Amino acid sequence: MEKAPLAWRLRPRNLEELLGQRHLLSPGKPLRVMIEEDMVRSVIFYGPPGTGKTCLAHIIASRTQALFIGLSAVTAGKKDLIEILERADKRWREKARTLLFIDEIHRFNRVQQETLLPAVEKGQIILIGASTENPYFALVPGLRSRAQVFPFHPLSEEDLVTLMKRAIEKFYQDLTVDEEALNLLARLSSGDARKALNCLELGITMASKTHPPKLIPQMVTEVLQKAIPYDTQLHYDAISAFIKSMRGSDPDATLFWLAFMLEGGEDPLYIARRILIAASEEVGLADPAALILASAAYQGVKEIGLPEGALLLAEAALYVATAPKSNRSYLALKKAQEEVRKRGDIRVPPHLQDSSSYLKKGGYLYPHDFPQHFVYQEYMPRLRLFYQPSSQGREAKIKERLKKLWKERYG
Repeated sequence: MEKAPLAWRLRPRNLEELLGQRHLLSPGKPLRVMIEEDMVRSVIFYGPPGTGKTCLAHIIASRTQALFIGLSAVTAGKKDLIEILERADKRWREKARTLLFIDEIHRFNRVQQETLLPAVEKGQIILIGASTENPYFALVPGLRSRAQVFPFHPLSEEDLVTLMKRAIEKFYQDLTVDEEALNLLARLSSGDARKALNCLELGITMASKTHPPKLIPQMVTEVLQKAIPYDTQLHYDAISAFIKSMRGSDPDATLFWLAFMLEGGEDPLYIARRILIAASEEVGLADPAALILASAAYQGVKEIGLPEGALLLAEAALYVATAPKSNRSYLALKKAQEEVRKRGDIRVPPHLQDSSSYLKKGGYLYPHDFPQHFVYQEYMPRLRLFYQPSSQGREAKIKERLKKLWKERYG
């Protein structure tokens, strides 16, 4: 145990020692009641690393009367699962319970996950799955529907400081610790208890070389070389924040999330595609140049890549963020699509059909033959107003032109 990492040595042994997750484990909360009454049903613990998912599973193991079996999805295969399920089925027929804990369950492929379904459905096993990935993306629907999902939140800075003080009091009583060093370490650990304890352990090793031994903020800075924890969930969350910042016309927030994604290793072409979509969907005809610039940025990034392509992304994103906004073309298309689906069988009016005979009959009026290159005629079977231009940017001029041309519709 003396050689084991600090995070392992300090693992909580009961619910009282487990920090964080008060929304799940405060007295009277459903999950806590289930654990205390040894009535745990199949559940998925979902949240960032170092928030106590595996620790809680081991606490449940220490309390339950069921046979507890632990697996890691990183190393276990379908054969392992089948052997465990056969064993659990035998115990189930003897009225005995089996609780199966699968760490990193999102790493199981679809076939492995679906292998669990019949046993979970019948109650032959009580499944506890731990995942850092969003279950709604990482797990098959059948497994999600058979297990209750409990979200785990990052630990607060106060909880992390409490945890580190607990470690110092238990294992490093001869060490002097600067309070600011602990606060800094808690702040830079992003709610990850394991990360905080691992970095504390290395910091203490450095501090032990000084006389007298003291942990100071400078040591924390040296130990914790800050890296962006960019996982699948952050991939979706960050791009969402980026798009919403552009839509909200906040250039600084737009640059912040762009930098965050780039530092996290995001695919630059993925970012470029989202800027291109935003230029059309969020800016639209209020400033058509946004779409041109976004398209040029996409092609440029495709040609030159990073790091130089980052500047192209920044320019295009800032243009979209600072441009006047209109989603009227987006809404107009949705309305038109709804109308087409609702009406079903649609016939093209004779004078619009692709036939020279109609031109000879004079049914179609060629706009360029008329003043201002416009002539009133019907262009769809039943008149409907889909596009309603806003008063933003260039679209305001479009609005005025349409009022003049189509008085009955836009006047």
